Parts: sequence; C-alpha cells; structure tokens
Amino acid sequence: MTGSTKWLVLGILAFAGFWVTYAVSVLTSRGHYIENAALRGADQVDAALVVEADSALNAITETSLAVVSLLVVVVALLRRRVDLAIAASAIIVGSSLITQVLKRFVLPRPELIEVTGPYTINSFPSGHTTIAMSVLFALLIVVPFRWRGVAMFFGAFFAVAIGAHTLTSKWHRFSDTLGADLVAFGVACLVTIALVQRGALVRVVGGRFPLRVLFVVAPLALSTVVSLGLGVLLLLLSELPTAPDEVLDYNMYLALHGLAAGASGLTALAFWWSWRRIDVGSPPTEHHERPSR
Repeated sequence: MTGSTKWLVLGILAFAGFWVTYAVSVLTSRGHYIENAALRGADQVDAALVVEADSALNAITETSLAVVSLLVVVVALLRRRVDLAIAASAIIVGSSLITQVLKRFVLPRPELIEVTGPYTINSFPSGHTTIAMSVLFALLIVVPFRWRGVAMFFGAFFAVAIGAHTLTSKWHRFSDTLGADLVAFGVACLVTIALVQRGALVRVVGGRFPLRVLFVVAPLALSTVVSLGLGVLLLLLSELPTAPDEVLDYNMYLALHGLAAGASGLTALAFWWSWRRIDVGSPPTEHHERPSR
C-alpha cells in the first residue's frame, strides 16, 4: 500500500473492531458473565501483585500526563517540526477526549444479568489504557527513526503492563482495555493520514538496526503471541461462569489478563509496523525518499 491507504485501512479496522468489542462484550449477557467472573477472579491474585498494579496505575495522573505530553512536544520542536508537535498532541488529547466522551455520555452498560456492587459500573473504554497507548504512539512519531527502538522499548512494555494491570487492580474489564487500544490506534492512524497529506513523511532507505529487532520487537512479539494464545486457549476450555465459582472465576481472570496484555502488545506492534522505515523530516545522517501521497 502506498501513501495514506495503509493507515486508512488500519483506522477503519480499528474503529470497526471497537464497535464489535462493545457489541460482543458489553451488549451480551455472555460478555457480562465472563468479564464479571474475571473481576471476581482478581480477588485471588497475590496481594503484592495487586499493590504493584495499583502503584503503576496511580502513577498515571493529570500531572504525569502533562509532563509526558510536554516532553513529546519538546522533542518535536527540537526537530523544528511544529506540525509534528500538533500531531503528537492530537493523538494524546484526541484519544483521551474520545474515550471520556464515549464512556460518560455515549455508551451505556445495560444490566443484562443480576449483579450488585461495582460490576454494574460502566468503564468502557479504559482511560488509563488510552493514555498509555496514545503516549506510546505519540513518542513513536516524534522521535527520529534511529531512536524509535528506545521509545518502543520503554513505551510499549509500559503500555502493555498498564493494560494488564487494569484487570489485576479491578479498575477495568478486558473489553475496556481492548476498546481503549483501538481508540488510540484509530486516532493515531487518522493523524498519520494528515501528516501524509501534508507531505511530511519520508521513507528511510539506509541503515539497519538489528539490536532493535533482537531486544524490542522480537520479545514483544513473542510475549504477545504467548499471551494471546494462552488467553484464547483457557477461555475456550473453560465453562461459562454463570454463578460465582473460585476455579472458573480465576480461569476467566487469567484468560482475560492474558488477552489484555496480548491485545495491547498487538496494537503496539501494528502501529510500529505501519511506521516501518517511515520518518518525519529529513535527518541529515540518512538518505530518504518521500513516499507518494
């Protein structure tokens, strides 16, 4: 695919996947049974792991978001690209705004099964996962191509951890995490299309970075495949938990925890792939070709 076609297709798939996730997980009783069981199963998680998850989630505050967003803008401005600073800000702010509007005003969570307490609260999509994933995407487009592996190493593994932590801390369901991944991914694709239309993107021709593949892409891809595979397998082999059951509840937690981590990893890898050998501007140390719009 050339020009913006690739990101257009990916963006359409992301937003379509978002609505499928909402329909399957939030608008069906089966989805409620499975995700509520996973929340009950999280009560069996070791207390130390819960504390670790809570600490990571509590680190995402308005202040920390502002600091990270400012850092992203500064990197773009150091590259003398105001349009890149605007694009990165649009990914972070736009994704978070869409998530909050959808969760608070647009997408209800119907009461399809009899439950009480926090299980009735609407939390789709996850604001924490949206922030973590959108910051990752913003970093990937603002840092120069040769430093993208470093940004991916820190940003991707943090975003994947946040997606999984939301289940461990019982702050969110798996569908909340997947929906947030897809919102951030779709917005990042739309912003990338805008950059293409401005003629801002260039293709990196020279230079190879084998350590990037060895220490970043390969471990993330492997962990993603394992998490998704184990999550799907455990989900298929378990019975539908229509009533509280310690074994089934914990199985559902393990399955959806793996799917949450895997989905976040797959989303990060997909955006990484879409920007493979694509950069903004013209770094002086490498030869570039400007892709056709």
